Amino acid sequence: MILLDNVSKRYRSDRGFSKLVLSDVNISIPSTSNVGLIGKNGAGKSTLLRLIAGADTPTQGKVIRACRVSWPLGLAGGLIGNLTGRQNARFVCRINGVDAYEMGEKLQFVQDFSELDEMFDFPISTYSTGMAARLKFALSLVFDYDVYLSDELVSVGDVAFQDKSRKAFKDKLGRAGLIMVAHSEKTLKDYCSAGIFIHEGHAHWFDSIDDAFHAYKETLPK
Repeated sequence: MILLDNVSKRYRSDRGFSKLVLSDVNISIPSTSNVGLIGKNGAGKSTLLRLIAGADTPTQGKVIRACRVSWPLGLAGGLIGNLTGRQNARFVCRINGVDAYEMGEKLQFVQDFSELDEMFDFPISTYSTGMAARLKFALSLVFDYDVYLSDELVSVGDVAFQDKSRKAFKDKLGRAGLIMVAHSEKTLKDYCSAGIFIHEGHAHWFDSIDDAFHAYKETLPK
């Protein structure tokens, strides 16, 4: 279970400007649910995902996680540029509790799945955006979370890699929940059964992803 208790998020610029992105969000998300976050660009979908992950903190309220939640897979950042792919993978494995006996197997999986070959031992700063994204996706599959958070993750790589990634990700979701941001309505409906519609700072829960999209479309210009 993930509980958002009276959560608000406000960002302040260096010039003193302030923007309220989320306001008084009160939602309970079962850890077994597959939930799509829906809203126009800038509505606060990625912000909400980061708050759920603990990668950002609320201005007001609290987020309670009674389950093991992944980092926001697909978001930029998270890798250390002057370290190699292998060193980054080893670091992430260590902070997720992987012991020395499992480490070799985990690193081999990440190298093989990401298809980085010899680039696995080159610094992240030499990677293309796609290579870094493949590494992060492979890392996400190493660990068993109760809930996975995804921000446009399934669009990583070429068509063949996307097909492989979708299959691997769906295998994980047979045993875990999902909270997903994606621009594609089809992608959200493929992966999610429930929806959270974010509009004018407020988040609305829908048991049906179709109902969430209907509410969203009602707010669009006619």
